[in-house]
Amino acid sequence: MLQYDDLTPPERALWNAFPEGRLVDLRSGVPDEDDACQGQTWGPERTLRAEVLAALLLGANTTQQGTIAALCLTGARIVGRLDLAGGDIVNTVRLTSCRLEETVSLRGSTTRSIRMAYCWMPGFDASLARIAGRLDLNRTTVQDGRLALINAHISGELALNGATLSARDGGWALFAGGLVMEGAIFCRDGFTAKGGLRLIGAQLAGGLFMDGARLENLGGPDGSDGEAILADNATVTTMDLTDGFTAVGAVSLRGAQVTNRLSLAGAALDEPGASLDCSRIQAAELDLTPRSAPPGGIDLRSARVEVLRDNEVSRSAAVRLEGLTYTSLHAEDATSQVGAGVARRVAWIRRSPGYSPQPYEQLAGWYRLIGHDDDARLVLLEKQRHRRGTLRPVARIWGHVFDATVGYGYRPWRAGGWLIVLSLLGTAVFRSQSPTRSKADEGPPFNALVYTLDLLIPIGGFGQRAAWHWTAGATMWLSYVLIAAGWLLTTAVVAGVTRSLNRN
Repeated sequence: MLQYDDLTPPERALWNAFPEGRLVDLRSGVPDEDDACQGQTWGPERTLRAEVLAALLLGANTTQQGTIAALCLTGARIVGRLDLAGGDIVNTVRLTSCRLEETVSLRGSTTRSIRMAYCWMPGFDASLARIAGRLDLNRTTVQDGRLALINAHISGELALNGATLSARDGGWALFAGGLVMEGAIFCRDGFTAKGGLRLIGAQLAGGLFMDGARLENLGGPDGSDGEAILADNATVTTMDLTDGFTAVGAVSLRGAQVTNRLSLAGAALDEPGASLDCSRIQAAELDLTPRSAPPGGIDLRSARVEVLRDNEVSRSAAVRLEGLTYTSLHAEDATSQVGAGVARRVAWIRRSPGYSPQPYEQLAGWYRLIGHDDDARLVLLEKQRHRRGTLRPVARIWGHVFDATVGYGYRPWRAGGWLIVLSLLGTAVFRSQSPTRSKADEGPPFNALVYTLDLLIPIGGFGQRAAWHWTAGATMWLSYVLIAAGWLLTTAVVAGVTRSLNRN
């Protein structure tokens, strides 16, 4: 048990100041000398034992009436392990510009607000902790360790602005699976993590703001790919990975639910190993307008988005779109929304490996929704052309014929052009030949144009085909070709009209 007589002068100063919550400032006043990252050289006049801080926070020297006890310390070097695991800490902790030589443990503890800003430490473990207030680690460095918040509950904010987290061997710099935040997480103003951020199943009611942050996770020593962010199945109100946010490694958000907005506007995702996995996410708005595209591609399979915004950069990336659904689609480059933009949208779908009809149907449905029926039909035509590449050779040849004649039924007006061409051809050929009357002295006189139309139009008739025929030669085979072409063109026209009337 600690005795007052055994305390060093700086420890006595803190002991005496604690009941009144007074600040003990041990800084020299020289900025370079007061940098906690260089605090290993600080002498005994600035050094305190961690057990003294733990004793105060766990109930020692709190008998003074009429004051609010608080641990307020600046510019100190704290040796030994600050172990508060399982403790019930009712006092506020404010450590500024302090160097803690061993990992801080708040595992399973219950605390009020904690401020350890501008500090240096080899690790911070608040797993299973309940923090009734704010956890402030602004400008703090966690070196060769991790910030562990597994299944922790923080009623205020988690402030990591300008902080540096550095894990060893490609591990997790922030290990916070199951974290419950009632406030937001702020990782701005130069936040850097060398190691991944693990937020699987986290509940972030206040959002995650990482504009301008830089995350690096090149993977483990086994050569496996690293994940800069792993937030699968997380629930977040707003996630901002914007304004120069940089990820060296994968950003995995599989199955995440974003009730408001997920934005990557202006993000730099062109670093080696970078990829974006948004498969199965649900988001009110997804802003895919990064500054540079991830070389590992973008995965949007089975994602459900109300509003999807993108730009040419994101559309140029390798992409997976099977099952993606959206209610509204907007492009940063407005010309891509209509007109010539259809070709760009189709090219976007074609970048997805393999053939899947759903992305085409989804895009066509959106064009119909905004009243661009011609664009919708063009998308569905491109779907048939893409599908044709998956067919057997015979079916592929037939597909080319069907495309050239009537555009798979989405260009039925082509049938009229073919009818005119075939009518002129048939009229010219049949006019130069003499057919045979089917029955002597019966039927109308021969008319080459009407006879040709009678062959091309399979429904009804003008009486010419029944009254006249060819016995041999090229004219007989031409008549067969015209009959077959007539059935093909008629079928295509019927299909085109049906598609036009049944747009859904």
